[in-house]
Amino acid sequence: MADHPPTNYVKIWAILLVLLMISILGPELEIKIITLITAFGIAVVKAYMVAKYFMHIDVERKYVHYLLITGITFMLIFYFGTAPDVMKHEGQRWENIAAKSEVKRVMDLEAKKTQKSETDVHGQSKPHH
Repeated sequence: MADHPPTNYVKIWAILLVLLMISILGPELEIKIITLITAFGIAVVKAYMVAKYFMHIDVERKYVHYLLITGITFMLIFYFGTAPDVMKHEGQRWENIAAKSEVKRVMDLEAKKTQKSETDVHGQSKPHH
């Protein structure tokens, strides 16, 4: 058995559960920065806690830390290397038709919601001031 102090797994599980609830409820506020913080920030904290307490990465040999850091570095390089192309709808030699049609579909739905909210229950237009 490894020489490390005992950990209260129920306490760690409870913390992870609270963080999960926050990451689920955060986007409900519909504030972009809160959504990003609760989705990605809390995900990083939860991943760290799982790696440290449940996978015992903190008591492993040094080379395990280097392998972990190397893997994360390559993941970030891959993400930031492909994100500009994936997040654009047009390129020099290609066009992301699926993304454009999805954006148009969502915008049309929002326009219909706006039109619907401008009419009252009886189908008559609300008076404009």
